[in-house]
Amino acid sequence: MKSRQEEKGENLNDLQLRQFLKTVAVVAAPIALQSLIGSSLNLVDNLMIGHLGEIPLNAVGVSVQIFFVYWMFVFGFSSGAATFISQFYGVRDFVNIRRTTGFTLSVIFGVGVLFFLAAELFPEYLLRIFTRFPEVIEAGKVYVRIGAPTFLLVPLTMAFTVALRATQQTMQPLIASAAALGLNTFMNYVLIYGAFGMPAMGIAGAALATVISRAVEFSIIFYLVFIRKNAIAGPLKEFFGFKGELAARIVRNALPTTINETMWGMGTALYVAAFARISISAGAAVQACNTINSLFSMAAFSVGDAVLILVGQKLGEGKTDEAWKMSVILLKIGVLVGLVLGGLTLLFGRPILGLFDFTAEGETDAWRILVVYAATLFMEVYNAVQVTGCLRCGGDTRFAMITEVSAVWLIGVPLAFITSLVLHWPVYLAVLAVKTEGVVKGVILTRRYLSRKWMNNMIGGLDD
Repeated sequence: MKSRQEEKGENLNDLQLRQFLKTVAVVAAPIALQSLIGSSLNLVDNLMIGHLGEIPLNAVGVSVQIFFVYWMFVFGFSSGAATFISQFYGVRDFVNIRRTTGFTLSVIFGVGVLFFLAAELFPEYLLRIFTRFPEVIEAGKVYVRIGAPTFLLVPLTMAFTVALRATQQTMQPLIASAAALGLNTFMNYVLIYGAFGMPAMGIAGAALATVISRAVEFSIIFYLVFIRKNAIAGPLKEFFGFKGELAARIVRNALPTTINETMWGMGTALYVAAFARISISAGAAVQACNTINSLFSMAAFSVGDAVLILVGQKLGEGKTDEAWKMSVILLKIGVLVGLVLGGLTLLFGRPILGLFDFTAEGETDAWRILVVYAATLFMEVYNAVQVTGCLRCGGDTRFAMITEVSAVWLIGVPLAFITSLVLHWPVYLAVLAVKTEGVVKGVILTRRYLSRKWMNNMIGGLDD
């Protein structure tokens, strides 16, 4: 028999667990929905372009890899900065939250200018990294040139989106993304096919629709933060009044995450480059499956964002034991969500693939690739929660970088090119071979997690 005191303790723990899960839902659900909307935006693009044939679909697919590499740089640096914002939020230090946001914006916008110039001046040279087919390069450079202004718009949106998320204000970015999806879908229809008296622009129309949608997305974020006087809003001098010590700490933490995500992005882009060299059908199949997979996986990865926000806040408050208990629960949730969404990928994948204009060979390859993605999704989510959530919220970004970059470049990239171009395996077997890097990575990350060496307070000792 248990004493009343023991029962009371258990009931209190149950109550705390229910309250925590409710907080997780409030934080993670809007992030998941925003990620789902972002993936849906890509799906809509690819579906509408896919109706034009495999060459246009392949052209947009390889063109997007350039934007993807920049996006991973932005995500990497912003994630490193989010560690500080979440910990500053734990002690309600909004002045330093603004300084961190301003410094983040300065860095990612500066790099965005370089990408913008490269995309406008020599897009064909960038595309040759990802494909060997002249007809794909010719079609793709139109998309890259017209879409280049997104390199200037994305950092403006991302800096404030990260700040809002890290301060547990997840609805505002969701509203902006939902508006961008609706507008992008409508503008795609109008500009790709030439509705309402507009000329049919094809690939060029898809790129222009994306630029317009990104501009509207930033406008909404600007309105919600500054016009509506959000808690993170303040004088410009506070955003750009960051001091050397804070900037140095952010760079030390964000540099590994930036290298991590940029090298990971380049590595996964090279996977696409290897698979796309098998054939135009194989490249189109991979592009379609990547889009469908991201539709489910990006929503699952929101658990990693929840870890960074909630566990990071507790580390900033100095509550290490509570942070550990939270991380254990969130890891279990991540694996469960990955398993469920893997099942949904199989359930809805074939009907979605049916919307693409594939050859018979491309359709078969695409379904087999999607089965591989669905079966390994739980592992991808587990690794992502460890890297983007646990290790980053405690500032253990160097270890995360070494682990992930090594797995991608020493295992994944060589396997992609060897299986595709040397052994001439079918594309779905090449994709399966590349997934072995995730198994190795998962083992290493688990050992680090259990050591608790990742649990650090990153804001102690900073002057106001």
